Amino acid sequence: MRLTSLAKVDSKGRVTIPQTMREALDIEPGMVVVLIADLDKREITVSPVSASLKDVYELEVELLDKPGALAKLTQKLAELGIDIIATRCASIARGESGNCTLVVDLSRAKTDPEELRRQIEELDVVMLAKLKGFEAPVG
Repeated sequence: MRLTSLAKVDSKGRVTIPQTMREALDIEPGMVVVLIADLDKREITVSPVSASLKDVYELEVELLDKPGALAKLTQKLAELGIDIIATRCASIARGESGNCTLVVDLSRAKTDPEELRRQIEELDVVMLAKLKGFEAPVG
């Protein structure tokens, strides 16, 4: 199911998520949401986060642009008990390299963040992996 609505940005840059969407996505007051801006498409994706902010990380991965590369990455994350909250992937050089930015929940991870990064970099389709935590949200 898809919901569509228009919202107005106020003078402080805030947008109110309509009640029907908040209810459909179980977004409650005080809850943290991840905002991902795709500058090329000029769009923002909003994803609710149910995990503690200390367990949420951004995982940026440069990988080979070949069939099955993304599947190997997500399979490894699944094996390690990592929940993917949001993802954005794009080809950088068709047939050569791509980039994925994933927002991940490590609350049920079977490893610590540094070991996760190391195991991702060991995949034969991954060239580089960076992992960083989030700052506390403003407001």
